[in-house]
Amino acid sequence: MRSYEYCFREALPDVSIEGTLSEDSLFSIDSRTVKNHEIFVALKGERCDGHQFVKDALERGAVGALVARDKKDACLQHISNDLLRTKVIITVSDPLQALIAFATCWREQFSYPVIGVTGSVGKTSAKETIAKMFAHAGRSYIASYGNQNTQIGLALNLLRMRDHHEVAVFELGINRRGEMAQLARMAKPTIGIITTIGHCHMEGLGSLQDIAFEKRDIFKYFTERNIGIVDGDQPLLSAISYPHPVIKVGYKTTNHIQARKVRFVDTDTHCIMKIYKDKYEVVLANPHVGTIHRSLVAAAVGHILLIPREHIISAIQEPIIVASRFERRMLSIGNGMVIDDCYNANPESMKAALAAFQEIQTTACKVAVLGDMLELGVNSPFWHRQIGRFLRKVTSLKKLILVGNMVRCIESTVPLGIEMICVATWQEALKQLPAVIGDREVMMLVKGSRGVGLSNLVAHCTK
Repeated sequence: MRSYEYCFREALPDVSIEGTLSEDSLFSIDSRTVKNHEIFVALKGERCDGHQFVKDALERGAVGALVARDKKDACLQHISNDLLRTKVIITVSDPLQALIAFATCWREQFSYPVIGVTGSVGKTSAKETIAKMFAHAGRSYIASYGNQNTQIGLALNLLRMRDHHEVAVFELGINRRGEMAQLARMAKPTIGIITTIGHCHMEGLGSLQDIAFEKRDIFKYFTERNIGIVDGDQPLLSAISYPHPVIKVGYKTTNHIQARKVRFVDTDTHCIMKIYKDKYEVVLANPHVGTIHRSLVAAAVGHILLIPREHIISAIQEPIIVASRFERRMLSIGNGMVIDDCYNANPESMKAALAAFQEIQTTACKVAVLGDMLELGVNSPFWHRQIGRFLRKVTSLKKLILVGNMVRCIESTVPLGIEMICVATWQEALKQLPAVIGDREVMMLVKGSRGVGLSNLVAHCTK
């Protein structure tokens, strides 16, 4: 394995390294959580400059810092020489570009399979299912933390790659044109997954066709030896002529890996999974279509990497708990349960969550707290009205709280019989909850874009 210093000097000829740089070190961009084996990367953000926190990071135990050349003296002048002598200081022209270039160079030395996961919906749960499958099979693997899927997050995770790993799986997320090509250049995935294409980040990406075009850039650096995995039920992905092998997954019989005879039974999904010619009866621990999709792509990865079928099937049937992705939590206000699905929202994920909510059998009163779906561009009112129309299929829903500005478009299309309240902020919604819940048992779905802040509401009303 190459040394950190070799990769730094290979990627950044003008780099200056003072002190001993160890490959045991990882990298962090948060001075508040930096650990004693991490190097703090001083990035300039919209609100603050990381160079202001170099002293804090080093005093908290960071083994060093990556800083800009023109800010080095200012950020180090108040740090004692005794402390600096025990640290490594890496000086570059631009810390962000240096981090990206260094991570890209570091990744190039590893020849084991690297899986890149992207898509409008289901990236994180697919990545977690794939990682669980590797664990079942006894493979040494590395998976990106949480939803660290931007250039910065990907760089930090690439720098965790080591020789003892057998496979890596990284999540790749975009909200602007050209970003996927940059991420693909960094990660150089050997297996690329596009879970699905949906209406999200339309302000930065454009139409559904534009989104599909950008997502397909995950294959930009593929050769004929690399393999793609796509949703075979979406023509925007399946009808394309790719210059490399592609495995198609979905419900249609034309797909290589299929979910057949799907039945939602209370909190589970029953189906026949067909992996090429072989069929398996599986029970997935969630009545959500996203559970099916993440299981299909995991099965495709397992097939490519020759993981025994028993490990594939056992892994996909285990529950995957990802924070704020249809996560069940107990109410602290009144009696009942919250289904926290407020990590983010677009029309497809909103409909999927509501459909899964409908399938859950319960005697509790069903309540939905729905927030704005952001970044939908000029057609945002249309997509919000569509959610109101979709509520006709959610016949078990009794009460509805709409939070935000655009969700008011839902109001005009909500079916009769659903009690509805409209508020502007999550704080106002929180004030309404005791009256909405009353003394009855409730099951409450919370769904909306992150910018609406519904995660704060969940934090205040759950144990």
